[in-house]
Amino acid sequence: MIEITDVHKSFGAVPVLKGITLKVEQGEVVCLIGASGSGKSTLLRCINALESYDAGEIKLLDQRVEQRSRHINQLRTHVGMVFQRFNLFPHRTALENVMEGPVHVKRVPPAQAREEAVELLAKVGLEQKLFAYPHQLSGGQQQRVAIARSLAMKPKAILFDEPTSALDPELVGEVLNVMRTLAREGMTMLVVTHEMGFAREVADRVCFLHAGNIIEQGTAQQVLCSPREPRTCEFLRHVLTNRIAEHRMPNGALGAAA
Repeated sequence: MIEITDVHKSFGAVPVLKGITLKVEQGEVVCLIGASGSGKSTLLRCINALESYDAGEIKLLDQRVEQRSRHINQLRTHVGMVFQRFNLFPHRTALENVMEGPVHVKRVPPAQAREEAVELLAKVGLEQKLFAYPHQLSGGQQQRVAIARSLAMKPKAILFDEPTSALDPELVGEVLNVMRTLAREGMTMLVVTHEMGFAREVADRVCFLHAGNIIEQGTAQQVLCSPREPRTCEFLRHVLTNRIAEHRMPNGALGAAA
């Protein structure tokens, strides 16, 4: 489904990706973890040709990804992307946001696009918010609209770039539940996340990135529970410490989410 071979990417004189090689098979869920600045989001943007890469090769469905290719827009219709900041059209309702791609990119008849958009918004639990504008929705609801919008293009795979990082803690669960459903349904997913519990539950494979390299990968159980690399252990200790601090109740007890 996605094949990345020795990919390098620099911003000016600063190398961000230093020879990434990774394959994602059809129906597989792969989570990318690592500290900020390790190259995770840049890798996703290169896969979807939102960024060019300097060397190596990326293939989607056996087609080479090249930002200037005349086929790149068609290729993008097969791989959806969900961003940290939702990126909804503020002047369009939830229903209109989900209809936009099918109508204007895939030339789906508006009546059909509307019917499918209603079904998708129901799928993500927003059947009562069809005519709400983004400013009338919570962050979690906006992100679920963004997921429905991606699904409306009928992608073969979806890239998630820290989809819960901009959400208040109490809204994270509603987005992760939608992603769990997609995983159970067999959607191919490449997910940048700091939600270790979600990765442990859903991921077929976890890759730990550090300084532009994948320094450890394996099953979720192996990487998250029995990591081999000292840097992976250090990162996971740091994440756990932060999570405990975030969910500590005022009286000193731990919240349920911890």
